[in-house]
Amino acid sequence: MQRKAYLPGTAALLAVLLAGCTSGSGDESPTDDANPGDAGTATVTAQPGKYRSLPEPCGAIDHDGLDSLLPGIKQITDPSQRDKAYQGQATLTYDTNRKVGCGWKVESADATDRLSVDFERVVSYDNSVSDADQAKTLYQDKETAADLPEQSSGSATTQSPAGTPAPSASHSGGASPSDSPSTPASGASGSAAGAPPDDLQPRVLTDLGDQGYLDDRLKPSGSTAGQRTVTVVFRTSNVVVTIQYEEQPTATGTVPESKEMQDRALELASQLDDELGG
Repeated sequence: MQRKAYLPGTAALLAVLLAGCTSGSGDESPTDDANPGDAGTATVTAQPGKYRSLPEPCGAIDHDGLDSLLPGIKQITDPSQRDKAYQGQATLTYDTNRKVGCGWKVESADATDRLSVDFERVVSYDNSVSDADQAKTLYQDKETAADLPEQSSGSATTQSPAGTPAPSASHSGGASPSDSPSTPASGASGSAAGAPPDDLQPRVLTDLGDQGYLDDRLKPSGSTAGQRTVTVVFRTSNVVVTIQYEEQPTATGTVPESKEMQDRALELASQLDDELGG
């Protein structure tokens, strides 16, 4: 009689346990099979850029370099004013980790010189596009906007600095070559007033960074004087550097020479490229 009393309870307990096990195994199977195609799948992400920061722009050019680029700076007699001229003026920016720049302006008896240097670190927000490729697109847009003249197959596509140029008229940089009506650069051997010889024409540079070009424009002022702007743009990985160098002579009848300005701008570009480690 006692055995019969315990058997129903034991059977009931076994039934509950079995039901629990069956319910648990049924709940797990949909989870295991919910994403059968995800196993072993990896998302390919483009490489980040080489550069994660930018140089301090107003300190990127030493005094010797500024003496060459801005000849009138050594003519400033007041020491505090001369120091201020060397320091330059930082460009207003809201993210110094992405874009920085600096400008210098020096007035002398012969001319007004302006120089600006800008660094832009490009970051891609598309996982399938690398920072360097995004910077390449930005650079290409700038080169296209410059509207460089077509080069013949036999002409050189690069113009390296010929060495330290002799002192000459000053230059000023600020206006974009494509912003104002202007004519191509000029040299003393040009066929027309202000027109440069073939080897000094605006052109692609093959020996500067990963990509580069030089533009040279003369903006007439009156009938016999002009303001020349030499622009050098180059890309090293995900950083695009823009140099603008201008000269506005004081005397009428004076046209700034292309070769000297180009040599100075290219020398600076080469130094900045070396400092970036390009």
